[in-house]
Amino acid sequence: MGAALVLMAALPAAAQPVQESAAARFRAVPFAHGLEHPWGGAFLPDGRLLVTERPGRLRLVARDGSLSPPLSGVPAVAAAGQGGLLDLQLAPDFAETRELYFCQAATLPGGATLTRLVRARLAADARGLDAVRPILDATPGQPGNGHYGCRIAFGGDGKLYLSTGDRQTSPARAQAPQDLAGKLLRLERDGRPAEGNPFFSSAPEGRAQEGMRPEIFALGLRNPQGLAVHPATGAVWSIEMGPRGGDEVNLPRPGDNLGWPEVGHGTAYGGAPIHASPSRPGLRDPLRVWTPSVSPSGATFYTGEAFPGWQGDLFLAALSGAGLLRLTVDAAGVTGEERLLWGQQRLRHVLQGPDGLLYLLTDEARGRILRLEPVPPAPN
Repeated sequence: MGAALVLMAALPAAAQPVQESAAARFRAVPFAHGLEHPWGGAFLPDGRLLVTERPGRLRLVARDGSLSPPLSGVPAVAAAGQGGLLDLQLAPDFAETRELYFCQAATLPGGATLTRLVRARLAADARGLDAVRPILDATPGQPGNGHYGCRIAFGGDGKLYLSTGDRQTSPARAQAPQDLAGKLLRLERDGRPAEGNPFFSSAPEGRAQEGMRPEIFALGLRNPQGLAVHPATGAVWSIEMGPRGGDEVNLPRPGDNLGWPEVGHGTAYGGAPIHASPSRPGLRDPLRVWTPSVSPSGATFYTGEAFPGWQGDLFLAALSGAGLLRLTVDAAGVTGEERLLWGQQRLRHVLQGPDGLLYLLTDEARGRILRLEPVPPAPN
């Protein structure tokens, strides 16, 4: 933890330094602490925040920032390397059903691991999970603990989208038609392939077309750690970590091949080339590329009233750099970029609260949640 960050944590909210954005003035105010590598989160209808911790814990953060004890009922996770308890999303009808979904790295008999999607229900007393049921495994499993992907989103179509990584040591899995690694999956709420998927047959047996798994919406992804739903179109945008350079923002369409590892803009960590070219006909080009890397992770479109100048912008948490990226977008793609809190803190995720403020999950062993609060314009 840097000296500037220690100072920020010690200062009262009113004393936090004012940050200047091209479209807003704000303070990054400490909201909660005592979390170990927080990774995903979702706000409940009553304003409390459910947060995952990568080692395998799920906690409730009260409106005053205080933490609950770990909730019961969370299954064991493969908490090593990049694995653990990762993303979390509430069902669209959570207020009635108390249903939620989370994503984890899971260990199979024999030691192989994979990305697993789990459905559960928050108990009435909010102290634990009930009806916990795995509903999809991104098979096959393999040894190792990298590139799980593991973001969840409900698109404007009401379907559940799940990103899976290529598992790092076998990039070709992202192109394999019967492999669920390195893909964006579109699912029904019970884990079945969603009707209307590009490789889904309407035959009663639900067989895949063209030899592809019917869960697949798009393929050719490396390590997509961000999914964000556009507030106007309902389309799901995918945020992907590249190798050494080549981080991407993508807008996948049904059946798209995003290219990994066939094309891309990055190199191997040792500097050796990976791709013959950055693009190829028939493969979908990204909307935005970063070289060198910024290591983008969680993402959200801002729709609140607290920061009018940010409405409609896409915010990305960045792990190398590190800080918060603000992207302006239009119907054609990304039109601009601003770097906020840059070089101050590795950020794993960014969430919009029901109060219209942005909440940032820090990636550290003594993890915290920072809240961005507006500051009135300086007097002339």
